Amino acid sequence: MPEAAVHVASGKVREIFELGSERLLLVASDRISTFDVVLPTEIPDKGRVLTGLSAFWFARTREIVANHLLALRPDGRSTEARRLQMLPIECVVRGYLAGSGWKDYCATGATSGHELPAGLRESDRLPAPIFTPATKAQTGHDENIDHARAAELVGEERLAEVERIVLELYRHASEYAAERGVIIADTKFELGFDENGELVLGDEALTPDSSRFWPADVYTPGGPQPSFDKQYVRDYCERLGWDKTAPGPELPEEVVVETRARYVEAFERLTGLSFEDYVADPEVVLR
Repeated sequence: MPEAAVHVASGKVREIFELGSERLLLVASDRISTFDVVLPTEIPDKGRVLTGLSAFWFARTREIVANHLLALRPDGRSTEARRLQMLPIECVVRGYLAGSGWKDYCATGATSGHELPAGLRESDRLPAPIFTPATKAQTGHDENIDHARAAELVGEERLAEVERIVLELYRHASEYAAERGVIIADTKFELGFDENGELVLGDEALTPDSSRFWPADVYTPGGPQPSFDKQYVRDYCERLGWDKTAPGPELPEEVVVETRARYVEAFERLTGLSFEDYVADPEVVLR
């Protein structure tokens, strides 16, 4: 690590370093978390998949919104990024009814203040994508919130701009992914603003950690779908009867191998590149 890099924070997946007053170095580890608990077993190359896919999307969505990416480092897991003042909400877009959105719908017929048609099944496509903001929980789970609560946190004008941006990002990415046989069921964006008050896309974007990616060729609404994300690990942990508190369970070799394969397949399907080519030259995703 360069001498100028000063460690300032650790997330579930990333280590964050300062590079002077205006830049950060984000290093994506191979850690994996389920139910907000970091598991003791790592998934090889997971951090490279997250970094490479994020950079791929950053390079292709600049016309929609600026992003924080300054440079990729040769290790394929480290990103030099602009420092931003991050918004205090998670910016979730849902095109399909799954996860906490499905749970909300089962309980109330709505999610994040969006009233939905009666009779929808789990994994059904929604009539139109919806913006469903959530709080950023320091401990425990994020909480879905409605428009009014989100406006209290960021302001009505800013929220309207955020909604426009993230819906356009989702539209662009989901159409692109569909051509490659991948359904983006839902995804989470994080935005902040720069020194000029302009909104900027940060953190990660459209990765298997921040999205539900489903293979389109086997999509069958009415229940959970096979996926290219960490749902495979969640399902394994659920079968153990684990109480979802730390420490988490060790993952057996077959779960590690299968999970890595799903992450790599998501990368290769969406980028059209071989993962080995990315490892050899990370900047290939920017071209």
